[in-house]
Amino acid sequence: MISGAHVIIYSKDAEADRAFFRDVLGFKSVDAGHGWLIFALPPGEAAFHPSGTDAHELYFTCDDLKAEMASFAKKGIRFSEVQEARWGSITKMRLPGGGQVGLYQPKHPTALSLK
Repeated sequence: MISGAHVIIYSKDAEADRAFFRDVLGFKSVDAGHGWLIFALPPGEAAFHPSGTDAHELYFTCDDLKAEMASFAKKGIRFSEVQEARWGSITKMRLPGGGQVGLYQPKHPTALSLK
């Protein structure tokens, strides 16, 4: 039985991105040894979108995108322009290591309440 998922985010500056997840996003972690932090993430869901590539993306969901953006802006986080679509509102935030993760307010039912 599958008991969870482990997400790997590749980074040009893993230390800075670990600090961002810990200090800015406030995710708790365990030290797997030698400072290698493994973060507890909020409940998640997976979706498959058609594409000509095998790239992957990470999005955090929220109930109020504008409020989350305002809260993170106080911590110096900058966001891309918000994209509005029939299925949700979405933006991306830059990680210190140069990558980015998305922040998403869905307008559709989510699978998060399923157990």
